[in-house]
Amino acid sequence: MTRRNNSSFNYDLEERLAQFAERVVDLVKQLPKNVINQRLIPQVVSSSGSSGANYAEACEAESKRDFRHKIGIVKKELRESKHWFRIIARANEKYINECRLLYQEAHELLLIFSKILKSSKR
Repeated sequence: MTRRNNSSFNYDLEERLAQFAERVVDLVKQLPKNVINQRLIPQVVSSSGSSGANYAEACEAESKRDFRHKIGIVKKELRESKHWFRIIARANEKYINECRLLYQEAHELLLIFSKILKSSKR
């Protein structure tokens, strides 16, 4: 899959979430195979991928209430992803910078979706 230029990346949330999940996959493929990572990897792959899937569902919501519910799930999954990046960084100090970047992206996306949810309640 080709990456878009930065101006498009910042405004196409579906693409940005997909790229976020892809970056997570790229990271976890590099992590050592051990007992700790065997538990952490499925968690972060699930939460990061689920944020994009739920946003796609929100875009097809059947009602305003359904939309708000799905955006709430997106926020929950992003918050969970942040948690897993912190733990993965502790377990894999060699990858602390990659985890910090992904943590920051999850945080920025969380702020965006918090604003979307707040705006949708008006």
